[in-house]
Amino acid sequence: MIDLSDIESRLPAFEPGTVWLVGAGPGDPGLLTIAGLFALRAADVIVYDALVGDAILNLANPAAERQFAGKRGGRPSHVQVDITLSLIEHARAGKRVLRLKGGDPYVFGRGAEETLALAEADIRYHIVPGITSGLGGLAAAAIPATTRDTNHAVILMTGHPAAGSEEGIDHVDWAAFAATGAPLVLYMSMGNLAAIAEALIKAGMSGSTSVAVVTDATTARQSVLITTLSTAASDVLAAGMKAPAIIAIGSIVEVRAALLAHAIGPLGATS
Repeated sequence: MIDLSDIESRLPAFEPGTVWLVGAGPGDPGLLTIAGLFALRAADVIVYDALVGDAILNLANPAAERQFAGKRGGRPSHVQVDITLSLIEHARAGKRVLRLKGGDPYVFGRGAEETLALAEADIRYHIVPGITSGLGGLAAAAIPATTRDTNHAVILMTGHPAAGSEEGIDHVDWAAFAATGAPLVLYMSMGNLAAIAEALIKAGMSGSTSVAVVTDATTARQSVLITTLSTAASDVLAAGMKAPAIIAIGSIVEVRAALLAHAIGPLGATS
């Protein structure tokens, strides 16, 4: 077995009464960081999200208390304020608290909200970044986020309005995003894909623009659909694809065909 003690010795101590927010990555346990593994082994309490699979949880301290705090769009979910209060209560009880999130805590993971609340409660915390699914998920599907020949920028955005917000996707300035020419990488957008596609086409983006939908990214269940903006919603419906998914829109999708033949990994495509 690899000796990780030297690397772990350089990490901050996971002290009782503190909270570590750890990004578990897009799904494959092999993409968990060494710092994340250290936190899993040391934690007394693990508060984890719906996108964190058993393969990652099985790496944890067997004696750790596990608390599910999943939030899934359109389904009954844990309330954010209750999750945050639970973190504070466990920390004040002197526990080593691990807040385990899919992807990266600070990329559409509400990690900033939680750390702000911890700071206000005078609770010390540590952030362990993770591979965000909007980048790692695309890479696992042989779609590069950037290439010198296609784009100089990429836009990460959510297609799901914040809970309690009165503003929906129709309040997004889609014309401004379309005008950049940069590929769009959408999180939490499956439920609004038809409306998003319609808005982008109205904003001037061609209906023939390439679209990739990647579900269960980096896992053995990964599925990839290559389609176009005008047909994406109907093709997803016909394929029976469900969240969690990452959706890429733009020129980077077209690079996949040249890369796919020699790629190794769970690249299963439905088209």
